[in-house]
Amino acid sequence: MSNELIINSTPEGERIALLQDKRLIEYHFDRNDTNYAVGDIFLGTVRKVMPGLNAAFVDIGSEKDAFLHYGDLGEQYPSLNKWVSGVMKHQAQSAGLEKFTLEPVLEKVGKADSVFKKGQAIVVQIIKEPISTKGPRVSTDISMAGRYLVLMPFSNTISVSKKIVSKAERDRLKRLIASIKPEGFGVIIRTVAEGHEVAELDRDMQSMVENWETLYTNLRKGQPRDKVLGELGRTSSMLRDMLNESFDSIVVDTPARFEEMRDYVQKIAPDRAGLVKLHNNKAKVFEHLGIEKQLKTLFGKTVSVPGGGYLVIEHTEALHVVDVNSGSKSNQENDQEATALMINLLAAKEVARQLRLRDMGGIIVVDFIDMRAAESRKKVEDAVYNIMKQDKAKFTILPITKFGLMQITRQRVRPAETIITGEVCPTCGGTGKISASIQVTDEIDNSIDDLLLNQNQTGITLFVHPFLHAFYTKGLVSRQMKWYLKYYKWVKVMKDTSLGLTDFRIEDEHGEQIELHSAAGAMARAQDREIIADLTD
Repeated sequence: MSNELIINSTPEGERIALLQDKRLIEYHFDRNDTNYAVGDIFLGTVRKVMPGLNAAFVDIGSEKDAFLHYGDLGEQYPSLNKWVSGVMKHQAQSAGLEKFTLEPVLEKVGKADSVFKKGQAIVVQIIKEPISTKGPRVSTDISMAGRYLVLMPFSNTISVSKKIVSKAERDRLKRLIASIKPEGFGVIIRTVAEGHEVAELDRDMQSMVENWETLYTNLRKGQPRDKVLGELGRTSSMLRDMLNESFDSIVVDTPARFEEMRDYVQKIAPDRAGLVKLHNNKAKVFEHLGIEKQLKTLFGKTVSVPGGGYLVIEHTEALHVVDVNSGSKSNQENDQEATALMINLLAAKEVARQLRLRDMGGIIVVDFIDMRAAESRKKVEDAVYNIMKQDKAKFTILPITKFGLMQITRQRVRPAETIITGEVCPTCGGTGKISASIQVTDEIDNSIDDLLLNQNQTGITLFVHPFLHAFYTKGLVSRQMKWYLKYYKWVKVMKDTSLGLTDFRIEDEHGEQIELHSAAGAMARAQDREIIADLTD
């Protein structure tokens, strides 16, 4: 099974697609204006204490105050509070915790108003991004995630992921970490650390210690609402968590991002640095690799199921609802139970894929086609579970009820990804009327004539709808060839499915879009040249 990570940089942010055997299984849009990502650490101020909720609202600069529940404080909150106070008063001369005296652990059951005071400075880490009308959810149980390890300040414990089952390997990893771990820090050993040598683990450890020192430096001069330590971007964090032997390539489409990603991969996995590739094709990377088409077909209200049937996906304020329909598959089996089972098994795989693809969280209810046999229902449950095992988010699946309903809860730490697949007509703007489609070729011809003759452009590229692409490039002597014979300059013609039938754009030799004059203006200039030619004759 191959994995490819495709990164498309846009002015608004980065579009990130994870392909598995060329099929899209994860999609993220890392927006430039997002300042509150999971893992970011802020210096906040307690704005309000809510005894009834046993929580406090913390001002970290977001539109809505962050929510901090007593249960999210963590056992080491007293030690963190003492350390932060010492750093801000310049009493702590270094970031090290060797000489720091830990405070008694916080009681698991307690009252928020006995811990928080209005106006108190507090260091918090985002554990859930702002969703809908809610602000971010934060915790004071600070941690720093690396590729193989998670660093936990104010603790001395070493824990190993439960997914590492070999006792010998668990003991080996604990022994190695104990020899390199700085005093005053606890460590969680992640599953991907299995089988790795001490040099790799130590390099990861040093990277996290450097982050802690950055936090210390920023905190000494920090002001309320400051981000004192930022988590990696979405792309880098995905690579950190997922990069393994099954990765085939990491494709980026800008030279600056290429250098940045290659340096990052060189840092975390030097032997995998060659996987980073720069997309040099004229066509957009998502268009060239077929991702744009997959996005349009996978993010709609109705989604086709490979093999037959379709899903209808609805979102409400409280939950997501997925309805499974048989479509043309309903007549392909003689037995009703066998038909229902076959369709549901096909749909189960697509449901699990859609949850991960759209990053749907909270409560999800799936309405499968009714099955009488308990054995059939168990097969469908197992199919959903086996696909979702690959999902990083925590989830719970309840058995299918006698009404055919499956209830799933999935960890939600950021808003679900949504892509509007219905398109407003780019030419009419939704009015329902467009200029005569027969005119588009005249507009293109006049624009090409204006650019090549009046503006002396060379190396231009015309982007058009696939139907127009065929019109200009097919035939024994195509229109594209006629342009060359007329102007002695080659015009490259490219398909772009995002364009309407009567839309087009032209880019110069550097890939910059050319601002075109109006079609009427171009036509008038063409007529002027004909008149001048007639007069000179």
